[in-house]
Amino acid sequence: MSAILPPSDRLWWKTPISGQEWTWIGIAFVWGMVMFGMMLYWHIYGKQNLSNEVYRTTTEMFQAKTDAFVKENTIRTETEQQIPVAKANANNEAFLLARLWSWYPILELEAGKTYKIHLSAVDYNHGFSLQPTNINIQVIPGYEHVVKMTPTKAGTYAIVCNEYCGIGHHTMLGRIYVK
Repeated sequence: MSAILPPSDRLWWKTPISGQEWTWIGIAFVWGMVMFGMMLYWHIYGKQNLSNEVYRTTTEMFQAKTDAFVKENTIRTETEQQIPVAKANANNEAFLLARLWSWYPILELEAGKTYKIHLSAVDYNHGFSLQPTNINIQVIPGYEHVVKMTPTKAGTYAIVCNEYCGIGHHTMLGRIYVK
């Protein structure tokens, strides 16, 4: 016998499990099954899941779509940088582009209408967090995210990038106006 190994009769697989341990194992198993069932339930009936689609694209193609959208649907410009404010097109679609430290353009939507918002990034991963609602999407270059949303209350909603994207990350804010 050595001082490193315990005696052979003390190996864990040879020791019987006590009733108290079986009780805790049972409680842990039942709780795990309850949580698993709740995940399935909330996924199907919870109504918190976004209705979105994702397509493969190129940054050039999405930039061209966004530029065409802005050219056709701009209603005014705002801020010192003259960022255009665009309304949704006739199909209730709007395009929003994430690029280093800005969201382009600012969107103006109407309450009660359902929109398809197309999101993509040109350069790095960005986070689309619509405040104060609970919408949070990671926007990745090369992918076009299409999110269906129906604004219910008028107001100004802030878009915050919550994925670190470089030294100017803290300035990457955008807006959606709901009339």
